[in-house]
Amino acid sequence: MRPRQAYMLAALVAWACGQQGSGVETPFESGGKGASATDDAADAMGTVAETESKGGGPGGTATTGAEQSTAAEQGAASTESTAGTSDDPGTRFDVEANEGGPGVLGCDNTLPGDVTECTNRAPPDSFEPEVQWIYEGIDSLVTPMVANLTDDNADGSIDVDDIPDVVISSGMQSDDGTIHVLDGATGVLHFQIGPVAGWLSPSLGDIDADGLPEIVTGRGSLGLGVTLHAYEHDGTLKWTGQGMFGGAYTATALADLDNDGDVEILAGDSLYDHLGNNLWTITGYGFVVTASTAVDLDGDGDLEVTFGDKAFHHDGSPYYETSLAPGLGIFPQIGNFDDDDDPEIVVGHQQGVTMLEHDGTEKVSIPIASAHGGIFPGTVHDFDGDCISEFATCSGTLYTVYRPDLSVMWSMPVKDDSGIASGTAFDFLGDGISEAMYADEEWMFVFNGTDGRVFFQTGRQSGTAIEYPTVADIDNDGSAEIVVVSNGGGPASPSVQVIRDKQERWIQARRIWNQHTYHVTNVEEDGTIPQFELPNWKTLNTFRTNAQIEGGGVCRPSPPAE
Repeated sequence: MRPRQAYMLAALVAWACGQQGSGVETPFESGGKGASATDDAADAMGTVAETESKGGGPGGTATTGAEQSTAAEQGAASTESTAGTSDDPGTRFDVEANEGGPGVLGCDNTLPGDVTECTNRAPPDSFEPEVQWIYEGIDSLVTPMVANLTDDNADGSIDVDDIPDVVISSGMQSDDGTIHVLDGATGVLHFQIGPVAGWLSPSLGDIDADGLPEIVTGRGSLGLGVTLHAYEHDGTLKWTGQGMFGGAYTATALADLDNDGDVEILAGDSLYDHLGNNLWTITGYGFVVTASTAVDLDGDGDLEVTFGDKAFHHDGSPYYETSLAPGLGIFPQIGNFDDDDDPEIVVGHQQGVTMLEHDGTEKVSIPIASAHGGIFPGTVHDFDGDCISEFATCSGTLYTVYRPDLSVMWSMPVKDDSGIASGTAFDFLGDGISEAMYADEEWMFVFNGTDGRVFFQTGRQSGTAIEYPTVADIDNDGSAEIVVVSNGGGPASPSVQVIRDKQERWIQARRIWNQHTYHVTNVEEDGTIPQFELPNWKTLNTFRTNAQIEGGGVCRPSPPAE
């Protein structure tokens, strides 16, 4: 058992922190598509590949990844990579909002808006991960964000022709954290913002209609209240918000709730306008660990705010309230799990997981035993290619995918004492079977979406908080990458590591991931927040996962070939 450092969540909860260290060696292991399941992932050790420093900036060091050998190749290699941009900048894409559309998607449904059926396929046996770059010297417990913030091609505009930037929050419990904006192709530091509440999950998006994304975060000590702050795309302070909001290991999110063209900001237990003015704060929520989300629950076109156990109209008036107790934490996820047009809310709470109808009526609930008491943030995705979305979450010792009735599809052993880390999924090969990703205290795993077999794992150390891996095309080369953070450090645990395919054969993902409650339709690829958000459950029916893009638009994976 590695050494631990206890730190407080409003004097109610302690999580385990990883030991500090340095170095740039990264152990990882890959079984390839079709590899056998790992019975005890913590015992598996991969090969070690050396990397050379490429510089960075204050507070961290970027290192370009060497060509990595997998476990199947029996040995390490150490040739320098030429990470960088492709001559082809990739496909441009913006989500366009539209009204109407079908309900839950079956494979024969007509897709709404710009969502098409995916046709691109990676070559067989092309799941060969390697480290593209790492960034060292910091601690992060927050999900990596991705957006275009810098004019990399020097054409006078910041747009999807530029290299996306990776936004990392560091600092674990106080107000001395830092936001690091890193070049997506190399990991080199563009600039830093601080001090900030490094444990708060920021959001990225254009909140003032100037055509450029802002960074929305806060300042404040864990459990003592936070002041909202917005920064321009270059890190300049834009404004300081009014009053303070409550929350511990919580998140900000962006949405145009009332469809008036102005963006609102969800932050902890409060709602703000795009100028930082407090619109409302719910009472009795205190410092609950949560990430609220915006969703049209009543079908009237504007958006409600749901915390899971309760939901509110955009003006703060109640929409529904349940008997679920938020306790130390509660997380809502949105998807359609039946044959009507309305969304369900999957609520992770201390007793387990409950699925609610759109009006808050309980649909099904399952208890989940957990050493940490449970909070269970999760992922909605079609993991097995049957055109029906499932739900995945961690119980502390198991990462489990649940069917729409919350029966178990598969489980794999993991180690997460905190219980507030989540996961994601993506179909890297375009074969109709998605890969599921989860980062626990010691490893970042990539599982087969059908049965949970371990395809790949890379070392990381973390006390785990509100982080999970991100999938996006972060270098604009037309192929998806995985970004995962750590707060342990050392050879087995780079602060930030980016994983790509050796030959960049993975399917292209969107170039943005802008908030903890990311669900594709909440943001356009240039950072615009839609005035009329297209319901995610009527398009891809995913939550906390990214979309494939091809031919200028988002596409939905095709079913696997028979």
